[in-house]
Amino acid sequence: MSAHIGKGVLSAVGDTPLVQLERLFPESPARFHAKLEGMNPGGSMKDRAAMSMVVGAIESGRLVPGKSTVVESSSGNLGIGLVQVCRWFGLRFVCVVDPRTTTQNLAILEAYGAELEMVTEPDNELGDFLGARIRRARQLAEEIPGAFWPDQYANVLNARAQEQLMREVARDLDGRVDVLFVATGSCGTIHGCARYIAEHGMTTHVVAVDAVGSAIFGQPGCQRLVPGHGAARRPALHHDGMADSAELMTDQDCVIGCRRLVAAEAILGGGSSGAVVGAAARRARELPEGANCVLVLPDRGERYMDTIYSDAWVERHFGDIRHLWKG
Repeated sequence: MSAHIGKGVLSAVGDTPLVQLERLFPESPARFHAKLEGMNPGGSMKDRAAMSMVVGAIESGRLVPGKSTVVESSSGNLGIGLVQVCRWFGLRFVCVVDPRTTTQNLAILEAYGAELEMVTEPDNELGDFLGARIRRARQLAEEIPGAFWPDQYANVLNARAQEQLMREVARDLDGRVDVLFVATGSCGTIHGCARYIAEHGMTTHVVAVDAVGSAIFGQPGCQRLVPGHGAARRPALHHDGMADSAELMTDQDCVIGCRRLVAAEAILGGGSSGAVVGAAARRARELPEGANCVLVLPDRGERYMDTIYSDAWVERHFGDIRHLWKG
């Protein structure tokens, strides 16, 4: 076999392209690059975390290929990453989802062979399901003999997988990364990137991109429409100082960012990618001349055709806002 041919689909996880964005922010004196995490085989950066957590559990003896069961809570991308890894190793996978999980993500999970466990009662009047999903995942892990719950929000292997992402960015830019825009969520990516930056003496300014109404930076709660954007509770992987600054983005900001990205750069990004674009847009004019800025784009947009890329859905929730990305 050629040295350039990978052994199985999991060999394609990571080493995603870093591309220059030449059209998105023409008014900015800085240089912008996009880390295209949607190019992972499962469609998102969560492939890295999924593989790290499962392989780590196999190596420790906690999971036995062909015999064991993995249980996890997910709004979409991590579940897809996990079921791909579990399918490869012959592991049973039970994914705890909620009514906000899109029909397309549910169909993808089932196509890979996931068993779906739906929670239907939200935690509060805002419709947050995260706590309910986590409680059900913990319960199933206790009830199913030998089951393993990776717990992405607290698993250090989630964060360690993302150190490799930052290593790739630093390699491709010869170590000069002035500003990094990265979405929160489980905080695995920002935790891992910040750790790599600190351990290698880099001077990168890390901008955390979070949702308005997310608990990660202590916001009062509000109902959010974009899955995976923000969190209803602060993850254990969060720690003070992991970001130098933060930008809080609304669901509308996600839509505008996604629509601007595909119009300017022909990149079809997912909801969190739109938030990252929106955060960079806020900073674009004030950045130093020639600064190297990297936008970590977590996933692709095909799973958002019924929402972010649906004109009818956008108008129903936000009114006619087409001028905000067509101008």
